[in-house]
Amino acid sequence: MLGVVPAAGAASRLQPLAFSKEMLPVGSTFDERGTERPKAVSEFLVERMIAAGADRICFVISPDKDDIIPYYARHREARRFCYVIQESPGGLCDALFRAIQIVRDGEDVLIGLPDTVWFPESGFTLLPCGELAFLLFPVEEPSRFDAVVTQGRAVTEIQVKAERPQSNWVWGAFRMPAEVFQALYQLWLEPGRGDEYVGTLVNAYLQRGGRAAAVPAGERYFDVGTVDGYRAAIDALKPGALIDIESRRRSRDRIEVPL
Repeated sequence: MLGVVPAAGAASRLQPLAFSKEMLPVGSTFDERGTERPKAVSEFLVERMIAAGADRICFVISPDKDDIIPYYARHREARRFCYVIQESPGGLCDALFRAIQIVRDGEDVLIGLPDTVWFPESGFTLLPCGELAFLLFPVEEPSRFDAVVTQGRAVTEIQVKAERPQSNWVWGAFRMPAEVFQALYQLWLEPGRGDEYVGTLVNAYLQRGGRAAAVPAGERYFDVGTVDGYRAAIDALKPGALIDIESRRRSRDRIEVPL
């Protein structure tokens, strides 16, 4: 299984920074010696991919993201990581398809955004294997994201930063088999396409008879690429807040048996 981490963005909403936005410290973690250290925001996505079974993770970086490689070279899972270059900004689709050469036939591909933090941590495992499936999260301002319109458990449309979206559920991560990844790539290559956004490309895929599943199992979603989102993620990752998230999840999942 391959995880693709598109980390070539310029972080225009957070500039000026002295480092890549994927390296923003959010919370902390412990190294193999038990020493506590700051945790880069992109580690949250990496951990969720590894927990879902990804044996390889491909970082797509721009030439000036020279702090990502040495950071992850010291990571305990460094043997899983590889890197490809997006020479110039070309949008999310262009970044994702830089990984097309290392996708293996028959494997699933996991995709997420490295400047986000979301729960549950097991989100990728909730997505069905062998089909294009989106993990959806409820948000208060869906116009800032890509809202997903559904019919039952099927995706019917992705509304990219629409002024008045028809859904308050947005995608935060997705999964697909290699053959769907390759089909989307071939569609993206067609003359006149070259989509910047995943949403517009998936809409074209659906219009041609493709299918995508909607899994509204996301609980909380933070876009750390904005100042407000960064603050919210910091607050959510405080020890007491994490306990509160878990208790709410258990309460939601609890089945009450009448006496």
